[in-house]
Amino acid sequence: MKKHPQKFLIVAILSGFLVSSVSAAQIFITNYSSEANAKVFVTKYQSEANCIVYETQYSSDNEPGVWFYTKYKNDARAVIYYTQYKSDADLIVYFTKYKSDARCRY
Repeated sequence: MKKHPQKFLIVAILSGFLVSSVSAAQIFITNYSSEANAKVFVTKYQSEANCIVYETQYSSDNEPGVWFYTKYKNDARAVIYYTQYKSDADLIVYFTKYKSDARCRY
């Protein structure tokens, strides 16, 4: 039970709900799980995902589930670590080719 409020906050930040109205969820990828806000597992199946994510090249995209990768940790709203194991993940994502499909479930 303790993990659910934290999971809600992680999903909210990464989906863009808590991001200001002028930018996409700015994400920094780390190589160290200890410095990450969330451990993320990428699934091949949309039905397994908490978030359906669209990667954008523009930081100005402002929609839930739209991620913009930043080069600098200080510019990021969230720091993520990609894990190979679903059981270790705080968040399960599926990447879509279409921005209109991007969204997060709680």
